[in-house]
Amino acid sequence: MRTSTLWTVLGVIAAVVIAWLLVNVLLWFITFVFRLVLVAVVALVVFFVLRAVLARRDVD
Repeated sequence: MRTSTLWTVLGVIAAVVIAWLLVNVLLWFITFVFRLVLVAVVALVVFFVLRAVLARRDVD
């Protein structure tokens, strides 16, 4: 096996490992942002429900 072939194989392996790590980090980040948005939406819904419930009690 020639030296250039060996470097090509090592380059391909390194590229696959780096791509795997980048995709893993990217998917973790997307999942984190999605969870953050979901928590914010649920918190807003709960806030408005509690506000409506407490506003009705103040009228009585």
